[in-house]
Amino acid sequence: MKQLLSLVLAFVPVMYSANVYGQGKTVALIAHRGGVVDSTFTENGLPALKEAVRQGYKMVETDMRVTADGVLIANHDADFNRFYGDPRKVTETKWEHARALTSKLDGNHPMLLEEVFRFCAENKMAIMLDNKIAGMDSALFSGLTAMLDRYHLRKTAIMIGTDESTEFFTGKVRLSCSRKQLEENMKKPGYHADHYYLFERPANLRQEDVAWARKHSIRVVAAINKYHYRKSADMMADAKKDCERMLAYGVTEFQIDSEFRQFLLK
Repeated sequence: MKQLLSLVLAFVPVMYSANVYGQGKTVALIAHRGGVVDSTFTENGLPALKEAVRQGYKMVETDMRVTADGVLIANHDADFNRFYGDPRKVTETKWEHARALTSKLDGNHPMLLEEVFRFCAENKMAIMLDNKIAGMDSALFSGLTAMLDRYHLRKTAIMIGTDESTEFFTGKVRLSCSRKQLEENMKKPGYHADHYYLFERPANLRQEDVAWARKHSIRVVAAINKYHYRKSADMMADAKKDCERMLAYGVTEFQIDSEFRQFLLK
């Protein structure tokens, strides 16, 4: 029994017991864009992953794309320009060329998605996938699910999916949905709450949505990402308010950029 309990706990997203602004809260944090990313770490890079482990995260979000020769890699942008100074698109670049690129920040090289999975498995981290692959490629996606199984990650994995791939991944990997999408899915044959999770930014997540999801046994994840505050006059102040409001609503799981961790943990 002790061995079984240890195995289960090993794959639960990182749980922090924290007193947040006077409220006793236990929250789970998911490291956005491939680990702890700041001005010194490359997104979806090995140094960022290692820093996430050092800070105690047990779940990381990574972006998946496919190269010109069909290799799955971890990269947020459609090209390699922002970190690697190479304007070529991922879909137009072969892996042998992509792997030779070096980040100007920390010397990181683009990572195979499998390398991320291996790292997560070795460090007892769960995975959140942001599928940035256009279209529907059943062979490629079958390979992905097989890879998740190989590293014992699929049962705890969650995915931000695409319209084209939703049917394929439903029931294979837990998929993100809005409340409207969830209500539509509930009407379909074979619906199961474990196939989906409610995923929204604070601007679109109401207290009644959180209560509704809890009533229907649906997992809730709030996204606190810098991109959402790109037009804000005071990003940190607005993010702090959103974090406080989400906690007040009863949200306990957050996909976050590392700058906002301070507003959820004390």
